[in-house]
Amino acid sequence: MKLGLVGLPKVGKKTLFELLTGQSPGMDRPLPGLADVRDERFEKLVEMYSPKKRTPAQIDFVMLPDLDTQAERNRELFQHLERVDVICYVARVFKDDTVFHVEGDVSAERDINTFSEELQLGDLIFIEKRLERIEKETGRKIDPAVAEKERDLLTRMKDHLEEGRPLVSFGLEEEDERIVGSYPFLTRKPVVVVMNVGEGELADDPTIAGLTDQYEQKAYRWISISAQVEQEISQLDDEERAAFLDDLGIASPAIDRLTLLCYETLGLISFFTVGEDEVRAWTIRNGSKAPQAGRAIHKDIERGFIRSEVMGYSDLVLLGSEQKVKEAGKLTQKGKDHVVEDGEIHHFLFKV
Repeated sequence: MKLGLVGLPKVGKKTLFELLTGQSPGMDRPLPGLADVRDERFEKLVEMYSPKKRTPAQIDFVMLPDLDTQAERNRELFQHLERVDVICYVARVFKDDTVFHVEGDVSAERDINTFSEELQLGDLIFIEKRLERIEKETGRKIDPAVAEKERDLLTRMKDHLEEGRPLVSFGLEEEDERIVGSYPFLTRKPVVVVMNVGEGELADDPTIAGLTDQYEQKAYRWISISAQVEQEISQLDDEERAAFLDDLGIASPAIDRLTLLCYETLGLISFFTVGEDEVRAWTIRNGSKAPQAGRAIHKDIERGFIRSEVMGYSDLVLLGSEQKVKEAGKLTQKGKDHVVEDGEIHHFLFKV
């Protein structure tokens, strides 16, 4: 599962990518990187167990080339977007006369709408080309009945796009998914909008508040973050960081909330394994059952799954130890049909 970071030049993408992954982007080409998911539960478990090794959950990011204001120059960029699972669009809200904007002035609303329109245009072009191909190949390479179903579906999707709505809000039936599920539609991908605000704009901003209705209509998720402030926070020690955040009136760095939002948007959750040797957060798809969760550790666990001993995170923290969780009757035995919940602590029993 991969998340693509994209936006116009000079909006703060490179700073965010460096904060997320610890890597400094260089040449104008896709650059992959791993970002730790900043999860307070994981940090608490590390504090409780003092393990020899700590392994947080991670997200695959890829830093993509700058978006161009000339749509015809974005063809290669959009090919890269086809390969990601979630699009993370960075929009500039901060105002700084020393940092130019390619459009001449700062307008997050304009930039987001332009990007949305380009994604929709890309999908419309794909649909039109596909409809032309169906027309040519019906009866020769495509069965007429199959062609009719796809033609009808694509026409309805085309109408949806022409109304200014992304395909992520177009309801697909199971049969529809079989027909077009493999097509590289960009507006079917979830979008996280990162509003890069200035240091003095961390509180609720009318510019951002005015866009929330549009986000909901487009099924976008969003977060407000100051890359400049986050960079300052990253250079502080723990005590200074806590004091700085307290002065700003926020509980945690926005970069932490961004990783959690991206993780959630990817449809991922974490379960934990704990012990003196290692505390680890394991990444699985939301809705996974216990054997599939075990596979994240090793395929033999899924193959020889017997059961899993499960503790609730809040039970362990409240009671203070595994022994006390057992004594309180809070250690549960879960079978193969158990759907793993976010934050559960598992110990798998299996035999192969």
